[in-house]
Amino acid sequence: MHYNNIGKIVATHGIQGEIVLKHALGKKTALKGLEIIFLELRKGEFLPYFIIEARAKNESEIYLKLDGVLTREAAQKLSQKEVWLPEEDFHRYASKSSPISLLGFHIISDGKNIGEILEVIEQPHQVLCRIDLNGKEALIPVHPDTLLKIDQKKKEVVLDIPDGLLDIYMD
Repeated sequence: MHYNNIGKIVATHGIQGEIVLKHALGKKTALKGLEIIFLELRKGEFLPYFIIEARAKNESEIYLKLDGVLTREAAQKLSQKEVWLPEEDFHRYASKSSPISLLGFHIISDGKNIGEILEVIEQPHQVLCRIDLNGKEALIPVHPDTLLKIDQKKKEVVLDIPDGLLDIYMD
């Protein structure tokens, strides 16, 4: 199964084991209808947690009550853990306009497929997309000056990549 990272647990709330999930889904959501989230307790190891209750706190945070997490102490053990959704659920809850929704898209420059977006890193003035470029990790900036078009149907992000940027990843 393929999972997409949506954020991480940033705090506990109250004494009943409630947690605060800070997410990058791009819209206010209570994850209505979602039954399971996955937490990465160890690198590459995803454990399922069943959602008992979820309610939106604001645009980027959700209060969650998880099955088996009954105390503040149990909730604190989950603090700072990354939260993942199976790919199908991810696409159901991510806003089409949020940068994170570009996961799985391909970057196109000068008519060539540069690579699939494996991770989206949001920064204050731009978004960085991590791709695999000839076996090496490459970070490609996406901002209004370089973004030509996003094709939702073809799952492509068409960029005008500055001259020399890809050269730093070549040997």
